[in-house]
Amino acid sequence: MYEIALSVSACLRSKTRADIAWMISSNPSSAATDALLVTPGGGRIGVLLGKTFDGQLAEVATRQLPTGRILELSVSEFESVTSGLPAQSKPRFIIVPAHQISAELWPALLDRERIALVAHLDGGEVIETSLFTAATIALADSKVVDLFNKGVSVVVEEGDQVISIYAPITKLVIAGSGAIAEALAAGAINLGWQVQIESRPEMVSGFMAALSPLDCAVIMGHDVESSSRCLASALESDVGYIGALGSKKMQENREDWLAYRDITDISRIHGPAGFDIGAQTPAEIAISILAQAISVLKGS
Repeated sequence: MYEIALSVSACLRSKTRADIAWMISSNPSSAATDALLVTPGGGRIGVLLGKTFDGQLAEVATRQLPTGRILELSVSEFESVTSGLPAQSKPRFIIVPAHQISAELWPALLDRERIALVAHLDGGEVIETSLFTAATIALADSKVVDLFNKGVSVVVEEGDQVISIYAPITKLVIAGSGAIAEALAAGAINLGWQVQIESRPEMVSGFMAALSPLDCAVIMGHDVESSSRCLASALESDVGYIGALGSKKMQENREDWLAYRDITDISRIHGPAGFDIGAQTPAEIAISILAQAISVLKGS
């Protein structure tokens, strides 16, 4: 849901109809935040179960129903391969027009807040929705509060309600490549983080712009120009942790590059990145960086 928030906001500003679909599943996972946005012209934004059921969900959206619906589908052998769901299973989806959801949802998602969205049902029809954030969750019923406080994304059907909890996942952008980048990515994935490895500064800049104080960026590389450009992008973002790998001389050269471009406040940069634990191997270096990143994100 976080990934489509900006697109839904744009649809609402332009008064374009938008229908949002997501899966009902009691298994907490990063996939629980996945959602599909469908516009009247047939546009589809977002990834939901490998796009396996996009066509069927879009077909419902083209009907432009005034209220949301619960949709039960059947998984074929082929769809089992593409979606990862068991063949012959009956996944349930909820599809709701954006106008039936509080407009406050999308800014909250863009700010990477944890939220609870409750769809109230009458049979298979969504009659209304309720939105809760950390500031208002105390007003929700006990089941919603319990799920919210677990801090994981999950969508469950509970009686005449579908309770969707969205909890942001830390993102790590690694600007560089090589053994240390791979070890860092593997360690971050084990933490449940989302990881993006990219060495091209022009691409890194786009990834950095979407980062929040919950996220991390690690810059490496032996080229002063490209790595310094990545550092500049990180400093322009709201990213919570910035780590820079490289020798003392490399750190000084990057600092000079930034200063020449009037970027003098580099207090957010941790360089050389990582706690001093005597790390030597790529795996050890990755552990030292991740430990430092966790410490910074948690304010330790």
